[in-house]
Amino acid sequence: MAPSVQERALDDPGEAMRFLERLESGEFDLVICMTGTGLAFLRDQVAARTSAERLGQALRSVAIVSRGPKPIPVLKQLGARPALVVPEPNTWKEIVDAVAARRERRIAVQEYGRPNVAMNAALEKLGARVTPVVVYRWELPGDLGPLQAAARRLAERRFDVVLFTSSIQLEHLLGVAGRLGFASGVASALREYVAIASVGPVMTAALETAGFSADIAPVHPKMAALVKAASEMAQAVLAHKRAGFP
Repeated sequence: MAPSVQERALDDPGEAMRFLERLESGEFDLVICMTGTGLAFLRDQVAARTSAERLGQALRSVAIVSRGPKPIPVLKQLGARPALVVPEPNTWKEIVDAVAARRERRIAVQEYGRPNVAMNAALEKLGARVTPVVVYRWELPGDLGPLQAAARRLAERRFDVVLFTSSIQLEHLLGVAGRLGFASGVASALREYVAIASVGPVMTAALETAGFSADIAPVHPKMAALVKAASEMAQAVLAHKRAGFP
């Protein structure tokens, strides 16, 4: 296990309060909830300054699109419910397709750990006015030891399978490997030696952008399905991938 990312709420809760006030004033008619974590941060930042019930009441006045099931428990705590849950594989493209079939065009997006520029641009092409709501960001973990050890062992080809569930994991792994001087070793191991298991299409696209290929991907983009697919397919993948390599 090599923790490669931490989700940190912004120190200033002002963004959350400004969003609440704009929501209450009727500036939005649709809110896209990208993550349960981000929605929980939003709830907690509002609750630190006022009542979380205010947020729940404001959310009940608009249509809510949930990117998959993870935001739903937090919405339920707030007394709100989604008008639409985006189906698998829960990528931004499914979100845009869902919004295209609706009438609302004043949209607030509760972002995940980084801006989704492509999604926002696609929504704007539909005629939407998009307002990102930023309450947290992805950062490197406080303790880099496990990730540094994993990069070293990967460069030394001491792993058989690597599982990725988020593009930021790959970015942080490669960044740490580069700072340690293991960049070429890690890259060659990923290309030639280990079986790379990707949780879904967004992760697979990130791998391809970085110059790698996903050897294994589950039918459903879920952790349990990823582990099952890796356990079933890794042996065959490794036999093929390591052919001709020491």
